[in-house]
Amino acid sequence: MAAPDPQQAADPAAVKRHPALFRAIRKRQNPRLRRTDITVTDDAAVKRAVKAASLGNAMEWFDFGIYSYLAVTIGHVFFPSGNDTTQLLSSFATFAVAFLVRPLGGMFFGPMGDKVGRKKVLALTMILMAVGTFAIGLIPSHDTIGVWAAVLLIFFRMLQGFSTGGEYGGASTFIAEYAPDKRRGFFGSFLEFGTLAGYVGAAGLVTALYALLDDAQMEAWGWRIPFLVAGPLGLVGLYLRLKLDETPAFQKLEGGTAHASEAADGVEATTKGDLAKIFRQYWPTLILCICLVGAYNITDYMLLSYMPTYLSDELGYSETHGLLILLAVMVFLMLIISQVGKLSDRFGRKPLLMTGMLGFLFLSLPAFLLIRVDGILPITIGMLMLGLSLVCMLGTMSAALPALFPTNVRYGSLSVGYNLSASIFGGTTPLVITALISWTGSNLMPAYYAMAAALIGVIAVACMKETARKPLIGSPPSVETDEEAAELVQAQAPDPKF
Repeated sequence: MAAPDPQQAADPAAVKRHPALFRAIRKRQNPRLRRTDITVTDDAAVKRAVKAASLGNAMEWFDFGIYSYLAVTIGHVFFPSGNDTTQLLSSFATFAVAFLVRPLGGMFFGPMGDKVGRKKVLALTMILMAVGTFAIGLIPSHDTIGVWAAVLLIFFRMLQGFSTGGEYGGASTFIAEYAPDKRRGFFGSFLEFGTLAGYVGAAGLVTALYALLDDAQMEAWGWRIPFLVAGPLGLVGLYLRLKLDETPAFQKLEGGTAHASEAADGVEATTKGDLAKIFRQYWPTLILCICLVGAYNITDYMLLSYMPTYLSDELGYSETHGLLILLAVMVFLMLIISQVGKLSDRFGRKPLLMTGMLGFLFLSLPAFLLIRVDGILPITIGMLMLGLSLVCMLGTMSAALPALFPTNVRYGSLSVGYNLSASIFGGTTPLVITALISWTGSNLMPAYYAMAAALIGVIAVACMKETARKPLIGSPPSVETDEEAAELVQAQAPDPKF
């Protein structure tokens, strides 16, 4: 938190009597920047950090995405109740279970990142996710071991969720602290590019399996293939994470020497793991973060995770039909997401986030009315309307969220806030929507749910401060060239007096 203004804290009469003293106090609390205070980034080092974080993130979300796209088949394999709705609800309840432990993962991995290093934590989350996903592919069916099949499925889903709890906070903080202030949105957008790439890989593989195998083959053994692929993919992701340079700030804390680049020299140590301090001192910002992430996650999981199931289970399309359309939409979003990041650097985080929230508020109902119309064109247009609204948030959120918190609590606060919100709102989205449709009989419930989430998001965006093109709270300015650094220092110099 920023230091209080001495003139606001002191007696106004005292300020009048001793103006020079209070000027000196202000200067001491807010000293002018020196050239050595300003970080000049190394473009190659920034790109290496972004690539490693984003590719690792893609591996994680491939593992997480395949469960979403196989939800109907998994319901048949592990929950053979004979009732399709009950099977689907059971499958999505197991999907939601992984999110219940995500806050625990965030509280565990956030402080650990400051004790043993970011690189080791990001590698550990990759190992746990790969093990959990690979193990799901080996679980015998309900017909073989009965209720223990569902128990093992829930256990390994919880392992997946625990590992994911340490992913977003660490990766987004890492990129945000490396990137120059004026391009944080552009570089941050590649983290969500990785998320989309993971989902595209998962959807592509599942679509191919549905096209090549019949229902009996899918339920017998075909559903296992995407989960088993996670093993070798996890090794690839682990290699990428281990190749990532450790944060030089952490090396300095350990008494070592930084060998990366000048870009990394400006990265500061983050949270000390004091969770009580986060909840006690930063609860207003934490609530703002939870509201932003809640609105973003509900709309995100509704489109990227739930939509294929909605098209097949509620509207009667084949699994392949829904996945192919979603696949095309996600590829399109991947092509434009970095441009959205650039727009957020130019016009600000708030205008882009507000555009996305208002898009879901006003376009969700028309989009779902189009999706209900028989034909590929209206379904594609409806999903593109939702996708364009979502990409305004996808391309902006990974730069906006880390900037909410000061450097000394950023990793822990973001991990806690993001995962609490994802646990309460994100993972429960398919379950809640399926239950609402079953309860009301209306297959427009996804639209109403997204509109309610977007309304909360609009209020949250209105309450947040603009952070584009500004230094992170608690960090010195970060620029791309020595000339920019010199201009910053010169801008602070007092006008000469004659």
